[in-house]
Parts: sequence; C-alpha cells; structure tokens
Amino acid sequence: MKILVVDDEALLVKGIRYNLQSDGFQVLTGGNGLDAVRLTRKEAPDLVILDVMMPEMDGLTACRKIREFSTVPIIMLTAKGESSDKLAGFDCGADDYLTKPFQILELKARIRALLRRAGGMQPEEDTLRSASFSLDPGSRNAIKNGTTVELTAKEYELIAFLMQHPNQVFSREMLLDELWRDEARGDSRTLDVHIRRLREKLEDNPAEPKQILTKWSVGYYFRK
Repeated sequence: MKILVVDDEALLVKGIRYNLQSDGFQVLTGGNGLDAVRLTRKEAPDLVILDVMMPEMDGLTACRKIREFSTVPIIMLTAKGESSDKLAGFDCGADDYLTKPFQILELKARIRALLRRAGGMQPEEDTLRSASFSLDPGSRNAIKNGTTVELTAKEYELIAFLMQHPNQVFSREMLLDELWRDEARGDSRTLDVHIRRLREKLEDNPAEPKQILTKWSVGYYFRK
C-alpha cells in the first residue's frame, strides 16, 4: 500500500518513512502543500499524512484542493492543539488529526484504522503472539501458559513495539526516543529496568532469555 507523507520537517519525514517502510508500506514524501496536491493527483496514494504549517501552500489549503478530486483518507499533523485548529482540519475534509509531538505507534494505529475503514487493509489479528506468550491489545496484558500477566503501560508499549518489529535491533537511544520521548532521554537505565522486568514476567528463564534479547553494544531486539 502507498502512503504519502508531506511535511517541511525533513527529520520527521525521514523517521515516519523509515517506520512505515519497516511495516511494508511504500512511502512517498513531499515538503509543502503543492507537493501534496501534485503527488496525490499523480500517484493516487492510499492515505495522505499532511502537516498544517508548510511553505508555499499550507496543509489546510492542500487538503481542500485534494478533496476536489479525491476521497483518499487524510491525517493532519500540527504543532497546535487548540480545538479550533482541529475543527478547521475536519472542515477542510481531513479524516483524522494528530498533534505534535506524537508517538509513532499512535500514528501507525490511526493509519491502520483509516485504511481498514476505507476498505484498503484487512483487519489484523487482535493478539500479538510469540512462542511462549501473547499480547492482547484490548486488555493490554500478556498471556503466558494460560495465565494473565499484568504489564504496566510502558512495559506493554515496549514489548508490543519490539514484537511488531521481530529480529530488528533497536539502540537504547532509538527506543527512548520512540517510547519515552523527552521523559527520559539520555537515561538508558530507565529502558534497562523495563527490559529486566519484562524478562522476569515473560521469559521462562530471565537469566537466559530466549526472546527479549540484547545485542551487545548495540541495543535490544525480539526474536520471534
């Protein structure tokens, strides 16, 4: 499936593109509202992610112009959080609205929801499964040997993220940026503690983990 990401923040676009490509999406990018209109008309993406504040043409104007010829699902991104800005986005035809800064997992969830609603993506299994335990996104708990294992919010987010990217090694800095943002940036001990707790709760032998693994001097990964 094809997703168009348009934002004048190059680093943000790069990060979104990397994460969506890792999930198997084809990603097109642009840096202003004119790009958004042109690429939507030319490439017919399945979904558009569109920043509000951009040069040459702002996102709201671009959204209105896209709606003149396309019903493609549109997610608006903005640094503003006022309700009036959100209403303006919906008024111009946007389907969803996300305020910066945001977690990539939330963006991915909204993308999947919109694509399913548009009929362009088959529903995923509700449960993330591994060889020895599973995760239930509904209850945000783990199930191990038929028993419910309670996880904190951050523990759940961390193990869900790793399970969604099996065998992909993430540095401590990447995981901190992804899941904690400014809350704990630069303090890898926070992450190490959560990894230890997850191993204690989910691994058969926490001292010799089989699934929540360390790549020495690099970071952590999940072996499915």
